Amino acid sequence: MTNIVEVRNLTKRYDGGFEALKSVDLDIAEGEIIALLGPNGAGKTTLISTICGITRATDGAVMIGGHDNVSDFRAARNLIGLVPQEINLEPFEKVISTVRFSRGLFGKAPNDAYLEKILRSLSLWDKKDSKIMALSGGMKRRVLIAKALSHEPRVLFLDEPTAGVDVELRKDMWEVVAKLKEDGVTIILTTHYIEEAEAIADRIGVIAKGEILLVENKADLMTRMGQKTLKIELATPITDIPTSLGAYHLAIEGDGLLYSYDTKTDRTGITGLLSDLQKAGLKMTDLQTRQSSLEEIFVSLVSEKEGVA
Repeated sequence: MTNIVEVRNLTKRYDGGFEALKSVDLDIAEGEIIALLGPNGAGKTTLISTICGITRATDGAVMIGGHDNVSDFRAARNLIGLVPQEINLEPFEKVISTVRFSRGLFGKAPNDAYLEKILRSLSLWDKKDSKIMALSGGMKRRVLIAKALSHEPRVLFLDEPTAGVDVELRKDMWEVVAKLKEDGVTIILTTHYIEEAEAIADRIGVIAKGEILLVENKADLMTRMGQKTLKIELATPITDIPTSLGAYHLAIEGDGLLYSYDTKTDRTGITGLLSDLQKAGLKMTDLQTRQSSLEEIFVSLVSEKEGVA
């Protein structure tokens, strides 16, 4: 698959020596959705701003569709649509006028048929003649996306696109992103909502303290780093774990026991555990397994980077 974004050794250092980005390398394939996860101050917005050419890098290079974002800025920027965190729109302007203006800023010829398609896909067509000030917060965020798409970019950056949006609207936005992918748009989003990345991203990138900790296919990441937990329901609850079961590091939860095991090992230990439970006189009524969530993996990675126990 062809890379549409290539980042090499990207560093952003401010006066005083603080490094917001530290030699970041990142490849983004055409047509994929990649989610960048990281705590506040991790460098997510700085990375997006630098790729888009809004912030000047101290070192390194960024290529967008084969164009250097510094020496060939106009060609690179024409391929990019950016939806910022902040809602900054002219309140007295109409939706359709706002989107037309954004298209014109990129020197694109008028194309109301294309703009209609965008507004319809974002459920904004019936609001096209409404003033921005009359829209809800969720609708204003959709207008930001329409503006970012108005010049027909191939890459769309979404910086915290659902911040401050309720759960129902957030899921609507996920559907919008999925439709954009179907149209061939490459999407890079930053988010604080782990379930957002888990729901819509093809790959997950984790950033902390200005460094990319990993970028990996979502399913592969959860298989490689995730643990499974076996929940064993007991006919009779216990308050203490028998000494004979000490090697399994079990935990008591409600009316049962929890056993965590690594999915990557040849032997999970489950067969031996079930046999030893019977020998210990514990009668089972049910067994359930659950996989570690992306949130647990993310917290583990960031905590390790930040030295949190």
